[in-house]
Amino acid sequence: MTWLTLERWSPYAAGIGIGVVCWLAFVLLDKPLGCSTAFARTSGMLERLVRGAKTLERPYYQKFAPVVDWEWMLVLGVVIGAFLSALLSGDFSLQWTSAGWEAAFGETPLARWAVAMVGGIIMGIGARWAGGCTSGHGISGSLQLAVSGWLAVTCFFAGGIATAMLIFRVLAP
Repeated sequence: MTWLTLERWSPYAAGIGIGVVCWLAFVLLDKPLGCSTAFARTSGMLERLVRGAKTLERPYYQKFAPVVDWEWMLVLGVVIGAFLSALLSGDFSLQWTSAGWEAAFGETPLARWAVAMVGGIIMGIGARWAGGCTSGHGISGSLQLAVSGWLAVTCFFAGGIATAMLIFRVLAP
């Protein structure tokens, strides 16, 4: 079981693992793999703590009930799995910024946090607007050979490359 202590896994092995999980989700649950709905449900759970049962009157939360479901547990498993992987590999450390960010923009974490927050909000809005996230459209969609899934994957890669080029080639000093 030395593979559990590796600092980096083969992307091929990780891809096969994601494919198997996605396949099992279809076979056992008749649902595509996705994560963004879990975040929407979590926002409903948090709102429910403040507003109580009134939250359930919202049309959005009638469609996506603020409950713990299998997708929510999947996201929790991803977080726990990432933590355990970092711990077992000996690579765990608390970092406020990455080496690449520090080289380009300095060591101040406030700017990094602001960029991450804005980017996360934009991605969250986009995922809900599109009816799914990268795992829902990209992984599950392409697994089903859906044209929309392949188009989504193409756009994810193009957008990621363009953003990286913008941040680290244009905006970096």
